[in-house]
Amino acid sequence: MTLATTDLKSYLPVFIICLMAISFGVLNVVASYVIGPRRAGKVKGQSVESGMNPIGTARKRFNVRFYLIAMVFLVFDVEVVFLYPWAVTFPNLQAGSHEGLVWLCRILFFLFTTVIAYVYGYRKGVFKFD
Repeated sequence: MTLATTDLKSYLPVFIICLMAISFGVLNVVASYVIGPRRAGKVKGQSVESGMNPIGTARKRFNVRFYLIAMVFLVFDVEVVFLYPWAVTFPNLQAGSHEGLVWLCRILFFLFTTVIAYVYGYRKGVFKFD
């Protein structure tokens, strides 16, 4: 075998996965067109994102609590994203080393800032659903 043939064989699984992904997408679109319901209506052809009929004005006011809940969700979502890699590498840190202590201080500082965000949200009444 030549070097070029060996290199192409190593990409075969990638090509197969790409082919499967494309065929899955095309198959779903074709199946929904063939099997899906065909309902006609006043708002059926309009583009909607929420699933509700777009009747009325789009200038509706939202409560500020909606945005506060969204921000608190982002804070805790980002916390989980940053905690996961640290939790994976934690067993590899040396127990008595300087490096392990530095990483422990970093994660405790990160958790402390997250607790501050939680207390701020609690004091602002984000978690109260009246």
